[in-house]
Amino acid sequence: MQTRLFLLAAVVSILAGSASAGVITYDVAVNTSSLSGTAGSLDFQFNPGPLVSQAADLQILSFSSDGSLSACAANIQGFCATGDVTGTLPGTLTFNNGTGFNDYFDDFTFGNTLSFKVSLYGPALSTPDGISTSGSVFAFSMFSDAAGTIPALTADTTDEFAFTVVVNLDGTTTVTNSSSQTSVSPLPSGVPEPSSFVLLGAALAFLGVLRFRQPR
Repeated sequence: MQTRLFLLAAVVSILAGSASAGVITYDVAVNTSSLSGTAGSLDFQFNPGPLVSQAADLQILSFSSDGSLSACAANIQGFCATGDVTGTLPGTLTFNNGTGFNDYFDDFTFGNTLSFKVSLYGPALSTPDGISTSGSVFAFSMFSDAAGTIPALTADTTDEFAFTVVVNLDGTTTVTNSSSQTSVSPLPSGVPEPSSFVLLGAALAFLGVLRFRQPR
């Protein structure tokens, strides 16, 4: 009985840790039908503020489109990534805000739809230090030319961003959406990672074995 109680307590602890990991994720979907067939480009940035920014990381996940990527999809990594960026679309991109300018730029022939997830994590979100003086900013842009000079699907005529996500000093985030064709939806927080569900399943199976073997 004590073994089962201990195991249950361990499972609860694991899942509680997953729920409080300080990960914030947004689901992004863009209607690009007005640009379908256009040879343009996409730009992803994650940069610290001008003063002191606490460490933070960001991933672009689950990229999907009926359009087609170009240079980076051919693994020309150096041509596409600047600063602390690893990975290649349509796979996972990982950004760190440890350098001043972190950018991923790729040629893209637009289709009708474009979607991906933005996942932010790290000390700035999980344990804000209270002494940093600048947050960090993720920005996504679309262009109707390969050179990245003609902004598309945005009302932001100054910075030309479709939308931004700011990591605030208190660990929260703020979204500014300048594109009527783009939806940016927060995913529920506190959802355990898939690995946590695997651990939970294993624990419950073990409890079943203990129950079966318990003397009657």
